[in-house]
Amino acid sequence: PPAMLRDEDTEADFQRFLRRVDEVASLLQGLNSSDSAVREEAIAETEKRLREEGASREEEEEEEEGRTTVNRTLISTSVRAFPSQIKAGHSSGAFLAALEKDAKERAQRRKRNEQLANALKEKGNEAFREGDFALAIQRYTEGLEKLRDKQELYTNRAQAYLKLHEYEKAISDCEWALKCNKNCLKAYFLMGKAHLALQHFSESRQCYEKMLQIDPQKENLFKGCVKEANLEEKRVRDEERAQREVQAGNAAALSIQELLQRINSPGQDLLCCTVGIRLLAEAVDSCTGQTLFRTNNGFSILGNEPVRGAFCAERKSPAEVELCVSLLLLWQAACAGNEENQRLLLGQAEVSAQLPELLSSGPQEIQRETLALISLCSESQSSRRLLARQGLSRWLQILLAFVKNRDKEADGAMSIPSADSFLVGTHTLVLLPGALGLIFPSFPVFQGRLRPESRAGTALALGTLGNLSAEAAARAQLARSRDCWLACLEECSAEDTQGVLAALGLMLNLLLEHNDTIQDLAVPISGRCLALLSHQDGRIVTVTTGVLSRALPASPSAVEEVVKGGVVKKMLKFLKVAGQLTSSYAIKILSICTKSSRQAQEELVKWDKRFQVLLKLLESEDEQMVGNAAFCLSQCLLLPGAATSLLDSSVVQLLLRQAGGDAQRTSVQQNSAIALGRLCKAEPRHIPQLRKLNGFSILSSAMKHVPSS
Repeated sequence: PPAMLRDEDTEADFQRFLRRVDEVASLLQGLNSSDSAVREEAIAETEKRLREEGASREEEEEEEEGRTTVNRTLISTSVRAFPSQIKAGHSSGAFLAALEKDAKERAQRRKRNEQLANALKEKGNEAFREGDFALAIQRYTEGLEKLRDKQELYTNRAQAYLKLHEYEKAISDCEWALKCNKNCLKAYFLMGKAHLALQHFSESRQCYEKMLQIDPQKENLFKGCVKEANLEEKRVRDEERAQREVQAGNAAALSIQELLQRINSPGQDLLCCTVGIRLLAEAVDSCTGQTLFRTNNGFSILGNEPVRGAFCAERKSPAEVELCVSLLLLWQAACAGNEENQRLLLGQAEVSAQLPELLSSGPQEIQRETLALISLCSESQSSRRLLARQGLSRWLQILLAFVKNRDKEADGAMSIPSADSFLVGTHTLVLLPGALGLIFPSFPVFQGRLRPESRAGTALALGTLGNLSAEAAARAQLARSRDCWLACLEECSAEDTQGVLAALGLMLNLLLEHNDTIQDLAVPISGRCLALLSHQDGRIVTVTTGVLSRALPASPSAVEEVVKGGVVKKMLKFLKVAGQLTSSYAIKILSICTKSSRQAQEELVKWDKRFQVLLKLLESEDEQMVGNAAFCLSQCLLLPGAATSLLDSSVVQLLLRQAGGDAQRTSVQQNSAIALGRLCKAEPRHIPQLRKLNGFSILSSAMKHVPSS
């Protein structure tokens, strides 16, 4: 492609071009003015500029023969002179006609150039799709020679430069695109990527913040980009810190390098590899340890023939089972809370192929550790998506089968055996740096961290499903599965607290969906929740309340059953003593119940004397709670005498404040206005207070936006 001018040259050229455009536009405006004085002044200024332009053009033509032209690839500064036949003294009518003719010629030329530029852009796009990024850049550059203020050509070329790792050039093109269109989202996005690749983390985040300022609807994209930048910055800082530890001679850091070298050295048998891997898992006990494991190619351990053979063997010997379990424990230690390590692990073809097999048909101890590893990885969005690429449906089927087929034998298998069961032969002792001990003796190091407490496999599987259901595709698939719902309901009947919490968490996610399965099972789900509201564990009570708040809208029958079961009284109790989250769920449940159940309305009036609980909620800073409280109140005001009980209270002031605009949400304003209207209609003695607060105009304005019922 043609050579680029220096940035300062092109910047100056571009600014001169923009000034000339502004000046011509100003002259045209003056020539078309109805004010004769302004028009005459514009004509005089135009004639002056034409004379100057003509003189300048003659000088350039004289010098043209003796100099070499520069091929400028970006912004042209030449402005074509008006027709030479326009001379001073011509009538303004003739001048305007010539000016109009020149403008038309310019428009026609621009149209032709735009067609050529678009054609070159399409050729560049085709080359880009085929992976020929150098050719794409050439085509985009040729397009810019035809039309130098075409933003898309700059951003497309910047994207191609990114593919070729020419980040500075990508940034320059993005800057030019922003000169053409200051609100170009793609330019800020690509510039953020380029800065990130150059490890300019602050500049990268600034670009993403600009995107959000231009279009607040891009919040999800913004969050994803900023998270990527933060993770990359963390990776770089972690690696710098780990390198300093090695340079300082830190014993623990050096031991990781030594262990990896010994495991990968030729001639190691299964037992040697197994013991080394177990010691390595113990050494990788910090962020620095995880980083050193990664930077010393720890994830290439499957390149070791004994390790790969044991991991991939279809029928495993006891020694191979032990090595496989040790490897899974190592990966758990290396990947815990470390998304970069998770990415490297799950990106290996052999790992992604074997993990589903190990979980579905491996020995019980291998199933246990595979499940633990998958559960750990499913906690981060990026790793969930990597798992989904490996076959989301398959993972869900395996996990559901694991839950569905659980029995006493399976639960017993989930108890983690002690390291004492690890059979050790007689081998040569080898000392390691960092006082880790001997490789081949009785492994006292294993008796601590690597023997976690036993936990039920079902709870872990349900928790993993709950993590995976944070992704829309997995959530939709699981929400349609009757087996999944029945397994959750069964687990909620168990005594294992972790299992109950896992099942409730999964149901809370799945209830974001709406389908026939949920509608069919809403009554048993609500019934099970009603029983759990009396649980002694506050965590269970909170999540149960959330599940109930999402299940009830699916079925009027479910509402009827829980109202009969005393849910109104329980929710009022929670609103008096529970925390913010439980209270937000509780008032939502009351709003759902009072919407369709007169019994719920009557019980709320009965148990909330003078609506003390609801009035307190109307003062909340949480608008969602305020809106639900106003809705409940408006429903209860349909009952005779309810409005009278609120005389001499602050209800008019509270509702008027929300209806009048304190609330940001329109729904909150509407609910408050409806409640206020019903209050004054049911009990006219509230009207003087409304009049005193100048509330009629506010109420009238708010009611205009309330749908008629």
